[in-house]
Amino acid sequence: MLLAFNKPFQVLCQFTDRSSPPRRTLAEFVRAPGAYAAGRLDYDSEGLLLLTDDGGLAQRLTDPRFKVEKTYLVQVEGAPGTEQLAQLRKSVLLNDGPTLPARATLLSHAPEWLWPRDPPVRFRKSVPDAFIELTIREGRNRQVRRMTAAVGLPTLRLIRTRIGAIELAALKPGETRTEEYPP
Repeated sequence: MLLAFNKPFQVLCQFTDRSSPPRRTLAEFVRAPGAYAAGRLDYDSEGLLLLTDDGGLAQRLTDPRFKVEKTYLVQVEGAPGTEQLAQLRKSVLLNDGPTLPARATLLSHAPEWLWPRDPPVRFRKSVPDAFIELTIREGRNRQVRRMTAAVGLPTLRLIRTRIGAIELAALKPGETRTEEYPP
C-alpha cells in the first residue's frame, strides 16, 4: 500500500505525540493500519508525504543512495538574485558538508493552486518575498531551509510538491489518495 497525503502546517509526521499539550498528528487524518511515513516533513512544513506498509519501498523512497528527487515550493524572505540561484544550483556548503547540485527556479508569483496557510505567513511591507521551486536529490534534516538560509534567503513557507514521479496535484491539505509505485 502507498498513500499520498497532503500534510497540513503544524502536523507531526507520526501517529502519536507525547508532548504536553499534544500536537496534531497523522492519526487525525490517516486511517491505514500498518502504514507509516516514508520520510519526514518538518512540523512547520506542508505538502506531499508518502505513507506505506512496505519497508522496502520506504527505503527506496528515502535512502539517499537512490537519489529520489523531491520538489518543493519555497516562499523565501528577500528577492533572490542570479548569484543566489546559481549557488543553490551548484552546491551549498552546510555544516554537515556540501549539498548535491539542485534545480532552482524563481517563480514570478505564487502558484494559483496554493492554499492559504493558517496562520498566515507574516507580511512586511519593507521586506519583499518570493517563491522558488527547488528540486533536491538528498534528504538531510531541514535541508531546504538550511540551503536557502545559507544563501541569504530565509524560508517563510515550505511545501513539498513532488517525490519521484508522485505529485501533490489536486490533493487539499489533510486529504489522501492511493498511489502505485513506480507510477
